Amino acid sequence: MVGAKLRAPKRLALVLLAALTVGGPVAAADRPTPSGLPVPRWVTLKFDKVNARKGPGDDHRLLWVYRARGLPVQVVAETAEWRRVCDPDGGLAWVHKRTTDGRRALMNVKPQPVALRRKPKPTAKVGAYLNSRALAALVRCDKGWCRVRAEGASGWVREGELWGTASRPQCR
Repeated sequence: MVGAKLRAPKRLALVLLAALTVGGPVAAADRPTPSGLPVPRWVTLKFDKVNARKGPGDDHRLLWVYRARGLPVQVVAETAEWRRVCDPDGGLAWVHKRTTDGRRALMNVKPQPVALRRKPKPTAKVGAYLNSRALAALVRCDKGWCRVRAEGASGWVREGELWGTASRPQCR
């Protein structure tokens, strides 16, 4: 009987701890997220103007305003209404979920153009170049290569060569 009395407070503490963590931001891929989607994951900004905040809520300080519709960002944590995103410049901020879109886009963050190859091979002919800071739509990735489309041109790039294709978290 004494053992049962000792276990009850421990069990209560575990239940309380679990209840407290359910409402907080979720970042680990092995835990369920409020959206049911994996974290990290890639999304784009839906509007020309998106407020970036210090924390998940309108009452948190405004850090900056994104002015780039279609900018690819990586969701690294989330609450029911807010997403913590990592941007191509390494910035971390919270944005409201309604300001993001599940469509995938990529960005060349390198200072030089990136070759878009006609086939998913390193020796394939170059069909076009994606300029520095240019955006492209992600068509699909397969066996380490990604098919992209930008302004009427399309081609293949190695996975990880453009911002928006890496599966690991990009900001810490």
